[in-house]
This record gives sequence, structure tokens and C-alpha cells, in this order.
Amino acid sequence: MVATSTPKAPFGRVLTAMVTPFTADGALDLDGAQRLATHLVDAGNDGLVVNGTTGESPTTSDTEKDQLVRAVLEAVGDRAHVIAGVGTNDTAHSVELARQAERSGAHGLLTVTPYYSKPPQEGLYLHFSTIADATGLPVMLYDIPGRSGVAIETETIVRLAEHPRIVANKDAKGDLAAASWALGRSGLAWYSGDDMLNLPLLSIGAAGFVSVVGHLVTPELSAMLEAYTGGDVTKAAEIHQRLLPVFTGMFRAQGVITTKTALTLRGLPAGPLRLPLLALGAAETEQLRKDLAAGGVHL
Repeated sequence: MVATSTPKAPFGRVLTAMVTPFTADGALDLDGAQRLATHLVDAGNDGLVVNGTTGESPTTSDTEKDQLVRAVLEAVGDRAHVIAGVGTNDTAHSVELARQAERSGAHGLLTVTPYYSKPPQEGLYLHFSTIADATGLPVMLYDIPGRSGVAIETETIVRLAEHPRIVANKDAKGDLAAASWALGRSGLAWYSGDDMLNLPLLSIGAAGFVSVVGHLVTPELSAMLEAYTGGDVTKAAEIHQRLLPVFTGMFRAQGVITTKTALTLRGLPAGPLRLPLLALGAAETEQLRKDLAAGGVHL
């Protein structure tokens, strides 16, 4: 088959939004973070996002965020892009985190839409632009209205793309029509932030994934992407179909909760959750096992 063109991918193509391992007493587990990061890169990730929502960023301190970035960079920074989540609903605090991440050596920044306060589009534009102005690092926007309460509208994305350091968008909007317009008009590198839509977003020009299920199925995600970009759309669709039970199971509950459960059952570093998140109960854990097994992942 004729190969498709491959979109630019400034942060790599298969990235996992990494959980933050904690010790049994709830402290930051830096050794565990390094072991998990190494495992994920060995599995085929060419990028990791740390200190994102899946990394329980709302409940980690600025000092812990800095320590985590440095530890992951030490472990895998020569083999993978390490992207630091720095988004908050306070622009000044986000700027501080961005500068801290730059000092730590991060390769790029992930900046989520400010949550809870529901700013207007001009506020979003100024928020993201101010963060991008604060360092010399490339920036990935993160559009997730289901969590933030406000979407980044297409016109705002197009305006933000004019900033020389805003180079990508992580799309968890769940709107393929909006994504098609914004991707085409902005020229940003586009990353799926919704595992169920990984393949559909590739079809409209996405460069890759920032995945939660990548903790468990990175080789399969890589194979799907390689098949699609190599022109074998049928094979890519077959892999997507096989992974549907994994996508479903991992998001029956909040993704951090299911991921930490699955990692623990696999003997990988994860540890407990910090409140207000809670571990799965026995019945939920058994359902997760069944879902993952149906997708070829046996715990």
C-alpha cells in the first residue's frame, strides 16, 4: 500500500502520561518513578508526560514536581522526551512551575486549560501566551473541557499557534469535527489525549498519542501507529478493535485509579493514591481484570 505522510511530532509519537508512584505511607517514590519510567521507555514510549493529571498533580507539591522531573530525566532523559505538566488555574503559579521545569531540564511543557474558574477565550489566550513567554521550552496545549469546564475554541487555538513556542495540542475534547478544523488551520502537532479516539485522530492528521493505557499496551499502540502511517489502515483498525476492551476497562473508573491498580497487579511501581482518589474495590478490580484480559492484557 502507499504510505501516508507522517505529521511532525516534536515530542515523539507514543507518549504515556505517567502515574506518580508513592510509597506505602504516601510519600513520593523517586526510585519507583525511575523504574517505571525505564519500563515505559523500554516498552516503546519515545516520550513521557510527568506531573499531569494522571500523575496526580493536584495533590503533589511544587517541590515534589521538581524532584519527579529530575528523577525521570536522570533515568530516561537521554532516550525519550520528558514533558512536564505545569498547568494550573493560576497563571502566575503556572509560570513559576514552567520556569522550575526549565531549570530541571525538562524537554517541554504541557499546559492544561485553567480549570474551575471558567475564563473567557481571551483569558485563555493570555494565560497560555504568558506561560509560553516565560521560558524557552516548547509548549503543548491541553484541551480537555470535560475536566476544565471550558474548551479552547478553534479561533483561540489558531491564534495561539502563532506563538513560536506553542507547537502542539493534546486533544481530549472528543470532537472530531472541531479537531479537524483546528488541526488544519493551526498547523500544530496534534496528539490524541483520548485513547478511544487514538485511531480516529490519526485519520485526520494527528502525530501520535499522550496515552493512559500506554502503561499497559505501548507495543500495541506503537504497532497501530506504524501500521497506519505505513498505509496499512486495515491492520491499524484491527489493532484498535482488539484494544477496545482495554480502553473501556481502564476508564470505567478514573484513569489514575485503574492504572495504579493494574500496575500494582503487574508488580510495577505505583503505590497508593492520594485523597480524594480512592483505590478500586474487589469487585471493580475483578471487572478490570476481565476487561483487560478481553483485550489481551493478563494481570
